[in-house]
Amino acid sequence: MARESLASKRERAAKIEERMFAHYGPGEASLDYGSPFQLTVAVVLSAQCTDAAVNKVTPTLFERFPTPEALAAAELSDVEEIIHSLGFYRAKAKNLIALAQTTVAEFGGQVPADVDLLQKLPGVGRKTANCVMCEAFKDPQGIAVDTHVYRIAHRLKLAGPSANTPQKVEDILLKIYPKRDWLYVNHQWVHFGRDFCRARKPLCADCFIGDLCPTRGQWD
Repeated sequence: MARESLASKRERAAKIEERMFAHYGPGEASLDYGSPFQLTVAVVLSAQCTDAAVNKVTPTLFERFPTPEALAAAELSDVEEIIHSLGFYRAKAKNLIALAQTTVAEFGGQVPADVDLLQKLPGVGRKTANCVMCEAFKDPQGIAVDTHVYRIAHRLKLAGPSANTPQKVEDILLKIYPKRDWLYVNHQWVHFGRDFCRARKPLCADCFIGDLCPTRGQWD
């Protein structure tokens, strides 16, 4: 099979996004939050666990520690107790307090609206920073590549075998999708990954972009 050109991928990606938008709209965040800081905390907590599990603990966490200043002064044991049902809760509790302290000390208590500055916060990597920029600030400076986006990009063959890290997949997607679509890709693909393009037993026969997927039916 001939290698697909970048122009062809862009054309196919545009059709995919048109259908994604028709099906999901702009997409909605699965995490509950009330401020950019709370969203950052929630995304950090979501590593290695489900958004639903995070949403069960954040109401108590945010009621007890609603601001960076409050969380910065928290006792580690108190945070651990609240989030103990989540995976890696001890490490996450340390990161959350350090994240809050850094937000207060270096950014005046405000989560920075910059993808690079966000990554200076403990526990915040590029994926989390991209999520916050898109969801909280509506200013996409990249595309958050989580497990869903990574899997779907490869199944759609928008990313090739050499794109074997989230950063490499993001670099490719940023070349394929125009910036106006960066705001939507992660949210839409997360829902799509849960509804159709599942890690196990994807619903290829029912997929609304199946005719645009070169690997359709290979995962049955």
